[in-house]
Amino acid sequence: MVGGRALRRSRGVVVRVAAVDCGTNSVRLLIADMTDVADVASGAGEPVDIERRMEIVRLGQGVDRTGRLAPEALERTFTAMRSYAKLIAEHAGPSGWMPVRVVATSATRDASNRSEFVAGVTEIFGVEPEVVTGDEEARLSFTGATRGQDTGEPPYLVVDIGGGSTEFVVGSGAVQGALSVDIGCVRLTERHLKGDPPEPETVKAAIADIEAAMDRVEAVVPVRDARTLVGLAGSVTTVAGIVLGLPAYDPARIHHSRIPAAQVHEVSARLLEMTREERAAIPVMHPGRVDVIGAGALILDRIVRRYGFAEVVVSEHDILDGIAWSLV
Repeated sequence: MVGGRALRRSRGVVVRVAAVDCGTNSVRLLIADMTDVADVASGAGEPVDIERRMEIVRLGQGVDRTGRLAPEALERTFTAMRSYAKLIAEHAGPSGWMPVRVVATSATRDASNRSEFVAGVTEIFGVEPEVVTGDEEARLSFTGATRGQDTGEPPYLVVDIGGGSTEFVVGSGAVQGALSVDIGCVRLTERHLKGDPPEPETVKAAIADIEAAMDRVEAVVPVRDARTLVGLAGSVTTVAGIVLGLPAYDPARIHHSRIPAAQVHEVSARLLEMTREERAAIPVMHPGRVDVIGAGALILDRIVRRYGFAEVVVSEHDILDGIAWSLV
């Protein structure tokens, strides 16, 4: 067992925590040293990363169509998680224990057989995964992206473009409105963008889905009040890496980069016109994103267009960091 005991702390200590984010496309791990709650509450005490890992497992393979987690997708996910459990044990110190929180999002929310996922994860980590609501996912993403970060002028519109869903959150120090909608790079690719490259009519159908989702967002989230757009997750960071012309993926260069709207539009259009082979040849492209990056870039493009932002501030800190903050 690597987790599962209540966390106790005293003022001035540093607590090592483990956060696991299991999304539709990837499963990620963050082991970090976090300053105790008294310092965190004041905004001080920058976390120190010990391990930050990501594996593309495509847990959400076919979920939009079947409503179930595929056996092979579950096994890919459990294999990655077993390696994460070993890392947690290695970094836990003499006690062999550290606080662990495992959060599962869109694909698991939608799956009729999610009990199989819960049982497997509990066996691996010794803690039951939390299949969080879309609103909770949005709030964790907002915390991870903005807490202790200089991201520009508030209020912020934080958008977390995942595999199965996209979270929209507006706030300054606190959240003013949040909504998760079922548009994500895996879901839209499986639903519409199947060609190589996709046909223009299928791109139009994907855009219609995105616009309909943003209609729902505007009904409950004050997106028009936001002064700064902050973009999270792999689709956004990959677009940033392409715009920056990086020879390889470099989180330090990408984090807090500012990507002009015109370049977001240009890269999105180009990705949708490329073949799979051409996308795979892009230096910053993770192999697991090759087939879904067009949809992810299209979601970002439509958000920038609809709300008239001049640029997007790109953050490498997201829901994974929000999960870590929640442990202290």
